[in-house]
Amino acid sequence: MSASPDSTGAAVSPDSGEHWSAPGAWRVADGLHRIPLPLPMDGLRAVNVYVLESGDASGGLTLIDGGWAITESRTALEKGLAQIGRGFGDIRRFLVTHVHRDHYSLAATLGTEYGVDVTLGIGDKPTLDMLLDPSSVSGPTMFDQLRDAGAHDLAELFEGFDLDDGRDDRSSRYPDTWLEGDQRIAVGERTLDAIHTPGHTRGHFVFADTAAGMLFAGDHVLPTITPSIGFEPAVGEQPLRDFMASLTRMRELPDLRLLPAHGPVAPSTHARVDELLAHHERRLSLCLAALTGGAPVTSKEVAQTLPWTRHEHPFSRLDSFNAALAVMETKAHLELLVARGQAARSPSADGVGFSPAG
Repeated sequence: MSASPDSTGAAVSPDSGEHWSAPGAWRVADGLHRIPLPLPMDGLRAVNVYVLESGDASGGLTLIDGGWAITESRTALEKGLAQIGRGFGDIRRFLVTHVHRDHYSLAATLGTEYGVDVTLGIGDKPTLDMLLDPSSVSGPTMFDQLRDAGAHDLAELFEGFDLDDGRDDRSSRYPDTWLEGDQRIAVGERTLDAIHTPGHTRGHFVFADTAAGMLFAGDHVLPTITPSIGFEPAVGEQPLRDFMASLTRMRELPDLRLLPAHGPVAPSTHARVDELLAHHERRLSLCLAALTGGAPVTSKEVAQTLPWTRHEHPFSRLDSFNAALAVMETKAHLELLVARGQAARSPSADGVGFSPAG
């Protein structure tokens, strides 16, 4: 929900020398290109899809993330592949960092069309379960969480939201392969470490090529903005705790070149991880300060007292989508304060209320 002083909207990527969302196939390293794909109906301009050449006799391609299954993104991917003398028929596998539509849906569509394996983290299965068959879901949903957060108006709005956003119908399916736990994946002559990094979503994975000094970070580590926390159809119990623990795991790796899903390629994963951890500690302090010691307050009431985005806009200036993001992220911070013993939770007339511990 916030950004560093160098905003994503103005960031130039060193591999292209242009704005990071400029269309094309940009060489990141030998056998590796970055292809930005456009994102309609989204505040972000593009998602980076990374194309890995196998480097062996098979000559096939592995793509990390796939884009949004709409005509504009499909066309941009086709043109980008053509720039390096390739096409959809050369793709052998999609390694998808997480289930969000700008990463998963075009991979699912092309996987169906070309018989290509699509791989996704098993932790994102509850979200797909809910999307494919809402009646099968027994646990709390994002709508329930919004009501618990005191945002009944937003829960009602999103429950009535039309999911027809132009995606290809073939994108709504399960992957061919589930990733369960950390593992090593051979991509031609490369070996990628698939590392489970829950937080942004429950099933998020990053892919580390430590030999080449690169981290395909998905939305886990973004260079200029902070990824949303707790905003997914099937929400985890402690998404912020999970996210911060996953960030700490990145600190245990060598300091790798950051290849994010949104924003420019950056030289240091560690530097950005430190910034993200510090950012969330500051937000935790702000949330705690908002618990004045009087009557318990809901997550929405706390969110309304906080600044949002790098411009520090008041909550009242956020549109409905970003207001829901803000409420769910605030709820995640408050729940972590409870887990740390710094706050207490109790039922209230509007949902779950929070107050200082003790």
